[in-house]
Amino acid sequence: MLRSVILTIVIVVSGAVTTVQSRELPDFTKLVTNSSAAVVNISTTQKRSGHARPRLPKGLQIPDLPENSPFNEFFKRFFGEGEIKEFNTQSLGSGFIISADGYVISNNHVIKDADEVIVRLTDRREFKATIVGADERSDIALLKIDATNLPTVPLGINYPLQVGEWVLVIGSPFGFDHSVTQGIVSAIGRSLPSENYVPFIQTDVAINPGNSGGPLFNLDGQVVGVNSQIFSRTGGFMGLSFAIPIKVAMDVADQIRLTGKVSRAWLGVLIQDVTRELADSFDMDKPQGALVAKVLADSPASVAGFKVGDIVLAFADHKVNRSSDLPPIVGSTRVGIEVPVKILRDGKTLELQVKTAELPEEEQIRMGSRARPGTAADTKLGISVADLSAEQRKAQDAPDHGVLVTEVRAGPAKLAGVRKGDLLLMLDNNKIKDSKNFKTLSKAIPAGKTISILVQRQGNPIFLALKAGK
Repeated sequence: MLRSVILTIVIVVSGAVTTVQSRELPDFTKLVTNSSAAVVNISTTQKRSGHARPRLPKGLQIPDLPENSPFNEFFKRFFGEGEIKEFNTQSLGSGFIISADGYVISNNHVIKDADEVIVRLTDRREFKATIVGADERSDIALLKIDATNLPTVPLGINYPLQVGEWVLVIGSPFGFDHSVTQGIVSAIGRSLPSENYVPFIQTDVAINPGNSGGPLFNLDGQVVGVNSQIFSRTGGFMGLSFAIPIKVAMDVADQIRLTGKVSRAWLGVLIQDVTRELADSFDMDKPQGALVAKVLADSPASVAGFKVGDIVLAFADHKVNRSSDLPPIVGSTRVGIEVPVKILRDGKTLELQVKTAELPEEEQIRMGSRARPGTAADTKLGISVADLSAEQRKAQDAPDHGVLVTEVRAGPAKLAGVRKGDLLLMLDNNKIKDSKNFKTLSKAIPAGKTISILVQRQGNPIFLALKAGK
């Protein structure tokens, strides 16, 4: 009897636990029902041209054979130039309707180079879309279809998205229309190598080819992002998906619709992260901010008085924890306004006023000057340097200061990562004028002190942390 009672209690408790767990899991059915109609399938067609027959490898030609050779017909049939024929290639993607009169958002890479874009709705209607405009930097495209009274999705532009919350995706992976997948937000504000002006939302939602351009929903049914990229070693989903925040996407779409182009603010500096070792060399309590490795000529930063070695701690009252935080903050700032920038320079906190300018199409740096011939070596650092000629500076796009590293021996410089052929531009936050000045600066470094050095390698400046020897 007692055993029967205990068994009953266990069953009841077990059932209660199951009920509680089921209540905690979200139910996406209502969200899908309400939102699916505004999600569209996008198919594109691109015209390509090529030879109708296989061709011989580059550098090889059809041999000059006698007219009666039986191989003449063989080579002409299978490897002759043949005629150039046109053929169509197709690609698939997703999108969503943002206005009842037919504006649709998708990805730039979905419609890039397309000769025809077809938008298909859930009710099987198809429309030939007009590309209003596209922005490669943010990977956003704005399309327009000729229709009215279309279903739309609510936009969570001011929704405070948090890491760990549930999100849902509706799209067309591999052409399977209106497939639904779910997951959680893995991180926010991610910077990717391919685009550092977008603070991506990272999720673990299953995204595959064909999902690009589709909406990322929160549990309230609001679009919080536009699915854009996946990280994959196989070409398929591996648990890392990235979406463009809807606020960024709509800013781009609104600019395209109103002005036909997208304008972004520009600061004009090359930056890198502050590592623990570099933080120590700058006497910082902890690594933070964006370290300025180069100030571009005639840029807003140059006009405002930025210097190489400055560490940007805040821009327009937005805190900069990592170097990857700075580009999207600057890019989202209006062009032509003056904003405060908090920096750390020589151990002191300063505030500079920067008037933002529009990001140019191509950032060109015009530098170059003469250098006196000479060499110098320093056993404490384990390095030898030489002055650069005017021709060398021009060839390496070098600024008007710095020396060429001609030898790196076992010692502090090698441990710091200095390589032969680097341009050594700064030592302990001091510009190196020439080899003679390098010798003076290196002698003044206390033994055992960790300092920052600035080198230029293959045209790119980078700070390194170096601990001086005895």
